[in-house]
Amino acid sequence: QVQLVESGGGLVQPGGSLRLSCAASGSIFRINTIGWYRQGPGKERELVATSITGARTNYADSVKGRFTISRDNAKNMVYLQMDSLKPEDTAVYYCYLRYADYSYGNYDYWGQGTQVTVSS
Repeated sequence: QVQLVESGGGLVQPGGSLRLSCAASGSIFRINTIGWYRQGPGKERELVATSITGARTNYADSVKGRFTISRDNAKNMVYLQMDSLKPEDTAVYYCYLRYADYSYGNYDYWGQGTQVTVSS
């Protein structure tokens, strides 16, 4: 069993900041990729930012320079610092995990999502 617990969403005014957190726990041998996707009203789910273990981070063009992804590997946590928020950032933000379990199977897992609303 794997769990992803997200926190930090809420309502913020345009230009404001929020920090999302996601804690991964359970039968995780190795995290391959961890990060964030979002789904806005009437839109498809899209990548926001991901961190590939031992390699690069990826950002959507729409958030580059405003959002920063970071990890605490000891705690299996990932964070998303969101600055200069815009109304178009309004969405449900989902934590995403690609991991290997102790049988070396590889799996994708999603959190339940946290709402971010940017509005005055």
